[in-house]
Amino acid sequence: MAMPGRLTPPPLDGADRCDRCPVAARVRAVLPAGELRFCWHHAREHRHRLIAAGAVLSWNPPTPLRTRPHPLRRGPHPFA
Repeated sequence: MAMPGRLTPPPLDGADRCDRCPVAARVRAVLPAGELRFCWHHAREHRHRLIAAGAVLSWNPPTPLRTRPHPLRRGPHPFA
């Protein structure tokens, strides 16, 4: 639930990059001093320190790579 008077940041997209490497950012860490963006790998690596520092973590699910039916399965791909 959104709180009145607070703006929610736009979702991360393909143009957002991790602050530690050039991979697409999937996790946003909002700290009192600002915002950091991380890929899954670096978010997992630093999550305990970020939470200890008071960060609020939010994430975007990864974009499915396959959007058409799997050739050996009936029906849509389970991750689509």
